[in-house]
Formats: sequence, C-alpha cells, structure tokens
Amino acid sequence: QALVIYSGGGSVRSGGSLRLSCVILGMEGDIPDIGWWRQVPGKELEPVALIDTVGDSKYADFAVGRFTISRDDAKRTGYLQMINLQPEDTAMYYCATTKFGWLNWGQPNNWFGWDQGTQVTVSP
Repeated sequence: QALVIYSGGGSVRSGGSLRLSCVILGMEGDIPDIGWWRQVPGKELEPVALIDTVGDSKYADFAVGRFTISRDDAKRTGYLQMINLQPEDTAMYYCATTKFGWLNWGQPNNWFGWDQGTQVTVSP
C-alpha cells in the first residue's frame, strides 16, 4: 500500500508560486502513473494533472499554462510546479498513483496513495 509524504504547500499571495512534492513509498517496483488532485471543503475531489511513466502529461483546463507536473523516479517523487496562483486555487492538494492514469482521469477511487495532502492557500 502506497504511503505519500508531502512537502511544499503553504500560503502565498495572488500571482505567487509554489512547488509541491510527494514522495511515494511502500510500493514495490517502479512508480506507475502519478496524479495530483485537489479538493475544496464541500466540493468534490478534482484532478489537476497526471504524468505517466514515459513522461506524457495531462492537465485540467484550469491548470494549463500555469501548472507543470514532473517526476523523478530515482527519488520516487512527483512534483507540481504552480505559478500565477489565484485565490480559487486554494485547496488541499493530494498526490496519488495508478497503473492506468489516462483511463482513470477523474476517477479517484482507482488511484492509491493520497494520505494527508498538503494545503495551498492563496490570498488576494
């Protein structure tokens, strides 16, 4: 069962940047597809971005041009670089993994990891 350790969340002003990291432990072998998700209290979990094992990526419309997902397999780590953050980006951000990320885009029940997430707060 995957264990995810986060770093990089925090509070920024509108227009600021943050880089989130997640170390994925507890899994044998290579890390499959990695995805970042976010959730605002009272709203559904929504996908932000995914990166597959060959480096191809997919982004939610709100993330295009502002967020960049990447991975370092040697460090078993996924990253989410976020620029030009806006108050509507305020959410708890989660990292998860699955073997079939493209197929499971938008289906959080088929992803594994999650753990406590990391809070991103953007003030006006």
